Amino acid sequence: MTKTIVIIVALLLAVGIGGIIALAAIKPDVFRVVRATTIKARPEAIFPLIEDFRRWGAWSPYEQKDPAMKRTYSGAAHGKGAVYAWEGDRNVGAGSMEITETSPPSMVTFNLDFTRPFTAHNVVTFTLAPKGDSTQVTWAMQGPVPFMAKVMHVFVDMDRMVGKDFEAGLANMKAAAERES
Repeated sequence: MTKTIVIIVALLLAVGIGGIIALAAIKPDVFRVVRATTIKARPEAIFPLIEDFRRWGAWSPYEQKDPAMKRTYSGAAHGKGAVYAWEGDRNVGAGSMEITETSPPSMVTFNLDFTRPFTAHNVVTFTLAPKGDSTQVTWAMQGPVPFMAKVMHVFVDMDRMVGKDFEAGLANMKAAAERES
């Protein structure tokens, strides 16, 4: 009787693990998270908030998750070549960002590299499109999804998880830019 129970439990575990692996295998090889908002300010007023990492404290949700995190700035003061590295608690991990391309005042692209809690290499782009007396700001991030990350994505909705942070950041950016304008 005990041997039968052990066999049944082992078979159920094998089917469960096989199902998770099958679901992970059909997940996309690349993820993309995108959020946008309209800010009642000109692109020229918003652009400096993005291309200068020292100004991210005014709006980035990650800056607020661990106010005690260690921050390092290097490279250019702002724009292409500006580098921002951080090391924080479990809420923000550790990593760096380097601005790789700018087109003032409409676009900033940077490489986002995490070293903790896991290694990841993503590309983030902010685009600013004028709309009358306002600007549509779009925050997009994309990156590769290795197999172990696909397994995680079976249980965690990356778009929902990161999207909430993007929405909070864009709301903070809107408040900061509209206050300054």
